[in-house]
Amino acid sequence: MGTTHKLQILVLAMIFVVARSTGRHPAPLKGLRVDLTHIDSKGNFSKLELLQRAAHRSHHRMSRLIARTTKAAGSSSQVQAPVHAGNGEFLMDLAIGTPSVPFSAILDTGSDLIWTQCKPCVDCFSQSTPIFDPSTSKTYSKLPCSSALCQALPTFSCKSDCEYLYSYGDSSSTQGVLASETFTFGSTKVGHVAFGCGDTNEGDGFSQGAGLVGLGRGPLSLISQLGLGKFSYCLTSLDSSKKSPLLFGSLADLSSGASSTPLVKNPTQASFYYLTLKGITVGATPLQIPSSTFALQEDGTGGLIIDSGTSITYLEQAGYKPLKKAFAAQMQLPVADGSAIGLDLCFSLPSDASSSVEVPKLVLHFDGADLDLPANNYMIGDSSSGLLCLTVMGSRGMSILGNFQQQNMQILYDVDNGKLSFAPAQCDRL
Repeated sequence: MGTTHKLQILVLAMIFVVARSTGRHPAPLKGLRVDLTHIDSKGNFSKLELLQRAAHRSHHRMSRLIARTTKAAGSSSQVQAPVHAGNGEFLMDLAIGTPSVPFSAILDTGSDLIWTQCKPCVDCFSQSTPIFDPSTSKTYSKLPCSSALCQALPTFSCKSDCEYLYSYGDSSSTQGVLASETFTFGSTKVGHVAFGCGDTNEGDGFSQGAGLVGLGRGPLSLISQLGLGKFSYCLTSLDSSKKSPLLFGSLADLSSGASSTPLVKNPTQASFYYLTLKGITVGATPLQIPSSTFALQEDGTGGLIIDSGTSITYLEQAGYKPLKKAFAAQMQLPVADGSAIGLDLCFSLPSDASSSVEVPKLVLHFDGADLDLPANNYMIGDSSSGLLCLTVMGSRGMSILGNFQQQNMQILYDVDNGKLSFAPAQCDRL
């Protein structure tokens, strides 16, 4: 295979939408299909604005995730706090209660708790759907402090009910009562789901939805509570308006030919999905990166996570600097200032908008699997600004594989068997 991609310069419409549940899955639950929508899909933003907003949220989310790991490790964080944005990029459509009340919640593979805002509110942010009133639901019940899921909360108190405080590494948090309720996904109802009924919720990054659905590895997350063992998603390309499915259980399986790499656990950050990144190749050049660059440290810092809620990929500086240098050397375009977009390495596009540009190949070498990325998964061209930008940046304290790099691949999180698999896919056809 060659060491460059032919990248056709396109105006990319960064819109993510998702597929409707078929509702064909009888009890006991074996599989589930859920709607996802990109949080900016209804904002009527230009392509450049979408890219700027995604970059802004990604920077904040990266800072927040690193703040969580450094705080857990007891080290001093270089991250500027507080941060009020970047809690996720996708919204899940679901409903709660009996009778059911529809709402949208942010999808987060980096946390566990499922929660929504509840009446009576002490401090609630504005949301587009009615705030859930538990007094109107026939299936609502508070969970006792003795319950295993109450005990699984990182912070809780037991004056009478199981009262929780769940924070996200910065000043954003939710506080309320841990309860049990019936949730509806498409036309499929699932009873006795533990969730946070939040009456005190702070953080601007929550305001796109009415709460959050955690898909992390802990017992409180949706994937753990469903007991289906695995989930997958497939994100359509940035210039597509087609649907992107989130699949659970039997529906999540990949076709033959998928590559797999082990999921690594971090005892100090049990929610995160860590991968072992062993090396990077740009063009035909394996980068000279110290072997410890992406390693998970004994104190819980470092390592690389795969995250649905961060758009940009962030690499530890010792890995990012040689990657940046290799792209700058191998691209046959002049380097340009991408600070207005929020990206670090950009190039000036040729004036002929119909021409194609050669882009060096980018391959991420994981433990047992190589991720050979299509050019559109790491280079974004914008004709209005005349820029072609790399959607990879540097970080300190943790590395993150973002969702730009995951588009048009079905990504399977096999939680029960501790592995992550991926295969190229036409996501708009799944």
